[in-house]
Amino acid sequence: MARVLLVDDDITVADVVSRYLLRAGFEVDRAVDGPGALTAAERTPPDLVVLDLMLPGLPGLEVCRRLRELGPVPVVMLTALGAESDRILGLETGADDYVTKPFSPRELVLRVRSVLRRTQEPPPGPVGRPLLRAGRLAVDLAARTVIRDGHDLSLTIREFDLLAFLLRHPGVAFSRATLLERVWGWTYGDSSTVTVHIRRLREKIEDDPKSPTVLTTVWGVGYRCDLPAQEVTATSVPSDEPVEAG
Repeated sequence: MARVLLVDDDITVADVVSRYLLRAGFEVDRAVDGPGALTAAERTPPDLVVLDLMLPGLPGLEVCRRLRELGPVPVVMLTALGAESDRILGLETGADDYVTKPFSPRELVLRVRSVLRRTQEPPPGPVGRPLLRAGRLAVDLAARTVIRDGHDLSLTIREFDLLAFLLRHPGVAFSRATLLERVWGWTYGDSSTVTVHIRRLREKIEDDPKSPTVLTTVWGVGYRCDLPAQEVTATSVPSDEPVEAG
């Protein structure tokens, strides 16, 4: 049973969200401020955090940054700040998803399930484990890790999913709406979400993020991966030795 840490100082909202999460089968811990959230996360590490941005004691964005330092826990931001700049800032801080108040508790539960499903899918056994090789990148699809030049990259859940999807479709240009549907599973949503994640990925995998050669922009369309990928298995190429794809 997955454990969710719910951080919100609005008792009414927290009560409603808690009931829906419990009804959906989750264990729920609660905190009402930033310091309490960090203490709760250290005491009992959650599988996912639902985090309000407007918190007493410590802002939600700073809580998110510190949670990321503790480990790769997924974060769904719950916020009354609906402006695009606020949503982008949350995503750039490392949130995996966001829900804007007022919201449907059912939608929130679906978002939580979607994020958790991507992190808790059981990996296959070590023999025949799928790996993607693309230039200087080695992507372990089961372990959900990315290595570049021998160094592990710290990617959020959505960043990993987006990179893996584009690597599997080299040379194909996708619109932001299509990427939202194929990667996020959303049939509607703010397309700037994709823009933010592309920018964050470029900062981590490109030699020069301002002049990308891997994840390129197709003006008037969206984005394309220009790096040919090769799918291999764990038995044929060790996962910590990137090789050039043909």
